[in-house]
Amino acid sequence: MNEEYNINEAGDIKISDDVVASIAGLATSEVEGVTSIAGHITSEIVGKFGVKNLSKGIKLSIENGVVSIDLYINIRYGCSIPKITAQIQDKVKNAIESMTGLKTSDITIHIVDIEIK
Repeated sequence: MNEEYNINEAGDIKISDDVVASIAGLATSEVEGVTSIAGHITSEIVGKFGVKNLSKGIKLSIENGVVSIDLYINIRYGCSIPKITAQIQDKVKNAIESMTGLKTSDITIHIVDIEIK
């Protein structure tokens, strides 16, 4: 687990990659049309037992206080992909920057599946 360090007069602030990924996951889940964040088989099995892994389907790197993110999502059939992805990028950027003080550079959205409901 990598950690991002911020140093201020009061001391160090350490933010783990998992925390940043969870913030991105929660912000993504708030967007209308996103049905889920795609995960790998292990996180899907864990989810079946009631344990939520909010960072599944999210890859990120933090260098020099700048976050680069890849989000893997499933969307609802009939939704506008350009509209959903723009909303996700905006929400994720705002959430990470306001909650952590880190900057975002790239927020890449990967549409993994379309779900029919």
